[in-house]
Amino acid sequence: MTERILAERRGKVAVITVDAPDRRNSLTLALSGELAEAVAEAERDTGVHALIVTGTPPAFCAGADLTALGEAQEEGLRAVYAGFLAVARCSLPTIAAVGGAAVGAGLNLALAADVRIAGPRAKFIPRFLELGIHPGGGFTWMLQRAVGVQRARAMALFGETLDATAAERAGLTMRTVEGDHEQLLEAALELAAPAAAAPRELVLSTKHSLRLTLALTEHAEAVETELGPQVESLNSPEFALRLAAMRAAINDRK
Repeated sequence: MTERILAERRGKVAVITVDAPDRRNSLTLALSGELAEAVAEAERDTGVHALIVTGTPPAFCAGADLTALGEAQEEGLRAVYAGFLAVARCSLPTIAAVGGAAVGAGLNLALAADVRIAGPRAKFIPRFLELGIHPGGGFTWMLQRAVGVQRARAMALFGETLDATAAERAGLTMRTVEGDHEQLLEAALELAAPAAAAPRELVLSTKHSLRLTLALTEHAEAVETELGPQVESLNSPEFALRLAAMRAAINDRK
């Protein structure tokens, strides 16, 4: 079977699929590089406003290819990280549609997205300690921010696995979507729709502000961080058009 990264456009949303079902979508060095390039291509495409990452059923991503890991030193590990770090660094809003097992580096791939939604068969499995491997790729940083310190330590130190219900309860996923993979993908597209409908630059600047304000400790700092981009948006042609349409709609109702 061909192992590949599938990239398609659904309107203004890029859908990127790890398509290697015979190996449960585990990431080889080649696939990781292809994933990074697919994310970069979506960012370059001015018609794309949001990105969804998923895996061909039954798995989401079973981690990194263990033969590649066994031979990897620092340079090789960075090559393994390339795919999910491209998602983590992506300037577009990102959604992980997790329909099956997300293991090790596959869990990193899910954590790298802004928002995660799960199918009923999703599982989130650290497995680093079980394999005798120290977590990598920013796993401990991402996990603690996603689920809190205690739950993250339970997963990283004691190998706790979360099914779809437990992941939603822990805040690792936003919600669970009942049904098959296509229904999960449709739910992800529905979630992405407002970003797809909004002006692209506004979407990008809002995500950038979210990143900046996450590290701040004072409300006043956040006010100042947001002020410049908000003024810029008020002076944009897109806002003028939407404001005119809103006023016309109000007048039509009178």
